[in-house]
Amino acid sequence: MTKPQEFTIQVQSEDPKKKEKPEQKENEKAEGSSKLLKDVKTDGKGDDSEDLSEEDLQLRNELEMLVERLKESNTELYRPALETLRTLIRTSTSSMTSVPKPLKFLRPHYPDLQALYETWPGSEDKSLFADILSVLAMTYSDTQPRGTLRYRLLSASLRPKDSPLADPGTWGHEYVRHLAAELGEEFTIREQETVLASPVTGDAADDKNTKLPGTVDDLRSLAKDCAVFLLSHNAEPDAVDLLEELEIVDEIASLVDENTYGRVCQYMIRCVNLLPPPDDISFLRTAHTIYVQHHKFPEALALAIKLGDPDLIREDFNAPGNPLMKRQLAFLLARAQIPLEWLNPAPSEDTDADADVEDQEELPEDLLECLSNNRLSTHFREFGKELGVLEAKSLEDVYKSHLENTRPGASANVDSARGNLAGTFVNAFVNAGFGNDKLMVEADEGNSWIYKNKDHGMMSAAASLGLSLLWDTDVGLSHVDKYTYSAEEHIKAGALFATGILNSGVRTEADAALALLGEYTENKSVSLKTSAIMGLGLAYAGSHREDLLPFLLPHVADDSVSMEIASLAALALGFIFVGSENGEVTGTILQTLMEKAERTDKSLDEKWAKFMVLGLGLLYLGLQDASDATIETLKAIDHPISKTAQIVVEACSFAGTGNVLKVQAMLHHCDEHIDNSSKDKPKEKDEKKEGNKDKEEAKDENKEEETKKDDTFQAFAVLAVALIAMGEDIGAEMSLRQFNHLMHYGEPIIRKCVPLAIGLVSTSNPQLPILDTLSKYSHDNDLQVALNAIFAMGLVGAGTNNARLAQMLRQLAGYYYKEPDCLFMVRIAQGLVHMGKGTIGLNPFFSDRNIMSRPAVAGLLATLTAFTDAKSFVLDKYHWMLYFLVTAMYPRFLITLDEDLNNIPVTVRVGQAVDVVGQAGKPRTISGFQTHQTPVRLGTTERSELATEEFIPFAHVLEGFVILQKNPGWEKEDKMEL
Repeated sequence: MTKPQEFTIQVQSEDPKKKEKPEQKENEKAEGSSKLLKDVKTDGKGDDSEDLSEEDLQLRNELEMLVERLKESNTELYRPALETLRTLIRTSTSSMTSVPKPLKFLRPHYPDLQALYETWPGSEDKSLFADILSVLAMTYSDTQPRGTLRYRLLSASLRPKDSPLADPGTWGHEYVRHLAAELGEEFTIREQETVLASPVTGDAADDKNTKLPGTVDDLRSLAKDCAVFLLSHNAEPDAVDLLEELEIVDEIASLVDENTYGRVCQYMIRCVNLLPPPDDISFLRTAHTIYVQHHKFPEALALAIKLGDPDLIREDFNAPGNPLMKRQLAFLLARAQIPLEWLNPAPSEDTDADADVEDQEELPEDLLECLSNNRLSTHFREFGKELGVLEAKSLEDVYKSHLENTRPGASANVDSARGNLAGTFVNAFVNAGFGNDKLMVEADEGNSWIYKNKDHGMMSAAASLGLSLLWDTDVGLSHVDKYTYSAEEHIKAGALFATGILNSGVRTEADAALALLGEYTENKSVSLKTSAIMGLGLAYAGSHREDLLPFLLPHVADDSVSMEIASLAALALGFIFVGSENGEVTGTILQTLMEKAERTDKSLDEKWAKFMVLGLGLLYLGLQDASDATIETLKAIDHPISKTAQIVVEACSFAGTGNVLKVQAMLHHCDEHIDNSSKDKPKEKDEKKEGNKDKEEAKDENKEEETKKDDTFQAFAVLAVALIAMGEDIGAEMSLRQFNHLMHYGEPIIRKCVPLAIGLVSTSNPQLPILDTLSKYSHDNDLQVALNAIFAMGLVGAGTNNARLAQMLRQLAGYYYKEPDCLFMVRIAQGLVHMGKGTIGLNPFFSDRNIMSRPAVAGLLATLTAFTDAKSFVLDKYHWMLYFLVTAMYPRFLITLDEDLNNIPVTVRVGQAVDVVGQAGKPRTISGFQTHQTPVRLGTTERSELATEEFIPFAHVLEGFVILQKNPGWEKEDKMEL
């Protein structure tokens, strides 16, 4: 794995200056010319005196007289002269574009005043003189860099301790901005000096004035003064940027007040995606501190979840005293699937475990209900009823095959079992969560859809019951129960899997999934065992529950079990402990990989190995640098799987961060042409790299021909680009362009994964350019590319009912009527597009697309991993892997609740979200809105706001469950009597 250091090329913030001829420099110095003021060369009272108005002439004469006074020997006159100068400069008003008059007239005298300044003895007068020179230096900033800052610091150093210098803001806004820019430059130069331990050379060094007085602390305290001024004058972004340049951004918490904190935090949060690693965390923590200071608990909790810090989450959850606010926070935690254990105080060392269990029962009943998502199912069904989609949809309603343009008389050789299998998934996805579909739940005992499938098809059919009854733990278990006694092993396995699916994302007191599935993890039958293992993985995704380890961990390390069981157990552990960096699980998986590699065990070459590796990666999901040690350990494993593992772990660690260096590293892995034939293919791919070619050579040297080089790692490198970039819009858009290049020049394995990566970047967010691209790929000559493109179309449109996409899929169904595999995929995609009849999305980001749900990403990644080799998994007998998507499925609704958590209809406006960070005033945050009554469906890029001020929401983002409280100050507008 290429180390990130190799990429850190120092880039200067300005272009290097051109070398000028010496005489040119002399002329410029003599003139002291400035870009602003080429026109002013008044040495005497030359020709342009007639251009000046009478007032200006008078002002100029006065200024010149004051300058003369300073040159005289009478020290008594210095002070009044300086005071008058200062007053004249401060009171001169001018338009924004022109230079203030006093500065214009004093400019020619600046060199003389500088020389004069050097002759004065240190005194308070000299300090005042330096202060004035500091302002005049603004007009010379291009020939004498950082003069403003230099004189400002000198002035401060000459002052006695008890009378500090006046605030820089008294000289006006332009002066403060000038000072801020020079502070940043000076700090950077000092940083470089400390790094290189030698002075910086170049233009800056020739100038004798560059060595500025004052320590770094002086610079920082001056920066804080400037920041205070900027904050009070609506320039919050400038204040944040200045403190960030001086590396003291955490100090802004003490400078903000209730008028500025909101804008400061918004700006800081938007910056996070664009910052390199240590800074992004410090920005989030600073914003979190500010929100807590101002008692904005939902915002603070959202940031704590984004940071994934259990202590902060617990503090924020326990901070508010208002029970309604606590419930609102509980809904937010439930949406993020935060382990309940994080909310309990950490067990102290001396108490024994039993005492600890009793302590944990402190959360009141109503909060537990919100935290465990128990009412999700009932609310979701009521929401469906409001939207008029409660009725179950049949397969024909989804396929609309009468609109497909198949040629008459062309008999499609559809394998009916294959068609029925596709029907199983479509029915499950479309009617997910409503629990009333005709094929499974409502079907008569002997007439169930299960019996229309063969062998392994029966398993997926039985499991689809879990998806239909999603989140409905009570009714669901009784429905599934009857199939657990079936004599047919596949049906029984499906029923176990269904138990896991329907418990996904909700918690119950009964803990039914563990009770029902635990014993089957030791079963002799492979299908029952894998179902139970994966069922536990889905049911407890993201719960970090230690009590599940004994059921799963032994299978990972057990050499006697097949790679299939070991890998699925590792994957289930990855789901459960997603982003937990659990040492026990990590250690076991690494140990197993190492031992197998040492024994040159064939099982590492099996198709299943990638799932074991993914299980390891998921443990580090979103943890950034925490995975370094694991990656180093993986490098020691002498087997091709090691490279895949390094990529997967690194990609998971930086998921959703938009880290540019990591994306570049991943693109480098795609760059290798692994050539299994004797002649080398041309390296066309380098055209698209923006300057990362130099690291190529190192890789080419060790490309000796082997029997057949393993290229799985490239598949994951492509997915990694999408996984890292998907967090923020700019990165996602840039990645699409890279995918386009990879599609043109990549090896087959890369081309096969590009559509999947596109699907991951914009899940449930169908934008036209993406749909067109995927539509093009879905007719590719390579059927594997086409197949993955069709699935990606399903992902991109998941739960959107997008009519254009539905039409494309119908055309594909006609186009591929003779290709059973592709037709099967088209049907699945149609099911995904109409998921939950358009109410359930798969996008892993929520809360205004600010927080990434880790279990959701885990589910998407596991499904895409199965599609990197679709022939062996989804199209073989492991089609049940499509159900991995269940952890990412969540209703896209806004439901407003009153104080007793009952539905309350209010008017809201729903429109496209607009980014208003850093804009002046209070611009609208949504555009093109429509007004609806809640409950209402929200698209991925949509945002909602209350239409009236009748209610005050407890949540900061109107999405999911929002508790409202009546606004005591609100009065209905009086309707005028006609």
